[in-house]
Amino acid sequence: MEKLTKFFNNTVEEMRFKVSWPTYTELQKSSILVLVGSMVFALVVGAMDFVYDSTLEWFYNQF
Repeated sequence: MEKLTKFFNNTVEEMRFKVSWPTYTELQKSSILVLVGSMVFALVVGAMDFVYDSTLEWFYNQF
């Protein structure tokens, strides 16, 4: 039990004093960047899906 208590105490100490937390402005910029990147990725995947679907539909209708 002593090892578990020591582990949690060390974890709390490290999170409080050794971790560099981002500022609110940095956090906003990072969040916006992730949101924009996700939207671009979703649009690219959606466009690829539409092209493949249209191509396969055209191909199957030829027979």
